[in-house]
Amino acid sequence: MKPELFVDLAGLRLKNPVVTASGTFGFGIEYARVVDLAALGAVVLKTVTLKPRQGNPPPRLAETPAGMLNSIGLENPGVEAVAQDILPELKRRGVKVIASVAGETTGEYATVAERLAAAGADALELNLSCPNVGRGGLHFGSDPETAAAVTQAVRQVAGNLPVFVKLGVMGADVVKVATAVAAAGASGVSLINTLPGLAVDWRRCRPILGNITGGLSGPAIKPVALWAVWRVYAATRLPIIGMGGIMSAADALEFIVCGATAVAAGTGNFVNPRLTVELVEGLNRLLAAEGVVDVKELIGAAHRRSG
Repeated sequence: MKPELFVDLAGLRLKNPVVTASGTFGFGIEYARVVDLAALGAVVLKTVTLKPRQGNPPPRLAETPAGMLNSIGLENPGVEAVAQDILPELKRRGVKVIASVAGETTGEYATVAERLAAAGADALELNLSCPNVGRGGLHFGSDPETAAAVTQAVRQVAGNLPVFVKLGVMGADVVKVATAVAAAGASGVSLINTLPGLAVDWRRCRPILGNITGGLSGPAIKPVALWAVWRVYAATRLPIIGMGGIMSAADALEFIVCGATAVAAGTGNFVNPRLTVELVEGLNRLLAAEGVVDVKELIGAAHRRSG
């Protein structure tokens, strides 16, 4: 018998714990030729803002040892285009959709969230920790009070939808911020966003990215991401979407035993466009080989076994 992969993510019923990390999978439709989107737990959309954004100047990507830097700058067509054109197509395909939301003010977060909720999103993810934008971005997620205010504003317009807050580890203690957003109505948290970084061309004596700095992702940040998931789960027992360098089913299970209920594949999608479905297949194989009947048995298991 195949192991049971179903998980309940703060009321969001997922057929398996594998989702996509925002910004690394487009709006999902771009991958539909190589991935059965409905086979995934959920698709997390590229972050959506109130108005269309062109993003940061190129170059926007730079490879680094065991990862990459990106400086996309939340390029997207704006909430109306996503609500009218993209969400209906995903729902037609039977996809669970977690809509990623950003804004330059607390009010913008709430406006975008309310529109996407009305358009059929199954859950919301508040991007409070993007290091690649000039307004908003890290500011909202690095202060517990500010993060709580945004969360509360969105919670008031989100109806019964689960609301996850995506946090980084820069600025305030991630446990303090997670605790604050939970008190403000967050259903759970997504951990972690990229880390600020820089790539430089020494021959040309200039930064490689057009925006100078970018967000570091990929296997290089996995130990930091596991540390954040471990700490937040230990302190709060909040539902967690864990991400940061997941390239295999074994990586995914490391996040799960540290406390993640779901796991998001990000940079690995650029290396292997079929990574998400291969993670689902790999989870089935690994759990069966270890005699694990239900993946939920492993959520937070490392905490229980470490005393």
